Amino acid sequence: EVQLQASGGGLVQAGGSLRLSCTASGLTFGNYGIGWFRQAPGKEREGVAYINTNPGMTLYADSVKGRFAISTDSAKNTVYLQMNDLKPEDTAVYYCAASPFSISTMTTDLFRFWGQGTQVTVSS
Repeated sequence: EVQLQASGGGLVQAGGSLRLSCTASGLTFGNYGIGWFRQAPGKEREGVAYINTNPGMTLYADSVKGRFAISTDSAKNTVYLQMNDLKPEDTAVYYCAASPFSISTMTTDLFRFWGQGTQVTVSS
């Protein structure tokens, strides 16, 4: 069965960096795109970044473009989200999710499998 596990969250000061990892099992990266979503307390879940290696493409939310970078390591079956220049508004639970579709926008309903999430807290 497909399983996704997000890890790497923690508490950091504003301006700091974290790298989140999403380790996948039961799926082939070439057949799925992997997205990172986040949900802050009392807020709607929002797409942050997405990568599909077949074909190669990425998507980023405007709020994180230039600060976050998504990448993959196929040998480790892992997708990373490098988060730099973190801001308090980045505080959220971050989830990784997999979609079998070729997408142009991060629509939640297009992602079939979801990990449990990892907490990122950015202090002022």
